[in-house]
Amino acid sequence: MPGFPTEPRIGFGAMRLTTAPGPLRDASVAVARRAVELGVTLIDTAHLYGWGANESLLADALFPYPDDLLIATKAGVAPPEGEREARICGQPAFLRDQVDESLRRLRVDRLELLQLHRVDPEVPLADQVGTLHELRLAGKIGQIGLSEVTVQQLADARRITDIATVQNRYSMLDREYEDVLNACAAAGIAFLPWRPVAPAVTAAGVVAAVATETGATAAQVSLAWLLARDPVIRPIPGTASKAHLEENLAAARVRLSEQQWNRLDAIARPQ
Repeated sequence: MPGFPTEPRIGFGAMRLTTAPGPLRDASVAVARRAVELGVTLIDTAHLYGWGANESLLADALFPYPDDLLIATKAGVAPPEGEREARICGQPAFLRDQVDESLRRLRVDRLELLQLHRVDPEVPLADQVGTLHELRLAGKIGQIGLSEVTVQQLADARRITDIATVQNRYSMLDREYEDVLNACAAAGIAFLPWRPVAPAVTAAGVVAAVATETGATAAQVSLAWLLARDPVIRPIPGTASKAHLEENLAAARVRLSEQQWNRLDAIARPQ
């Protein structure tokens, strides 16, 4: 079973893959397989994505999994029921049930990386992270991650168990969680920014200029900036298109000069 992969640094976010039966699902299967063909070793999914259908699609596409492939999934969001909307749920019994469901859908005996999708404010963090720690000791989880957490929540969780990853929203133009990234960098925790591209692509001016200078696209420039920001960053851009997938992965070959990186950094440098 793989540990947390270090190369290549760009992973694949599976959230956008269509799971309803038909040609679009077949195309999604092809995209997932193409990601692995291109050397991707980290694929991100979640129970929330299609309420399990995304996990099942990845299993249909990729099982039996390559030895070096890590599929990360997330638990902690309850689906709608009757008039009740979807909601964050960190109740220990619910987390255990979701882990068992993910094991079944992904056809594995252990989830190599299970991330708490959101911290439930109604449940003590120690109960939520403690449950995942117990499941890890039971052999159902390999590594534990968190998503959309603060520096304090990360510190509190680390007092309970080892934390391998943090998946927070972050991009060149969205630095709300700069302090969390810095905490991860100090601790050597992998930081998986979600939505790493979209906001940056809309920026004109400097991004467009650097794209022209490097012969890259705006999306590739935004990903290259992230890769150069800190070694712990592992972007997981998502797409349902093979061409877009190949464009994203090619960003690893884009090299920014120090002057270019600084120009991009100045666009939304935290105050």
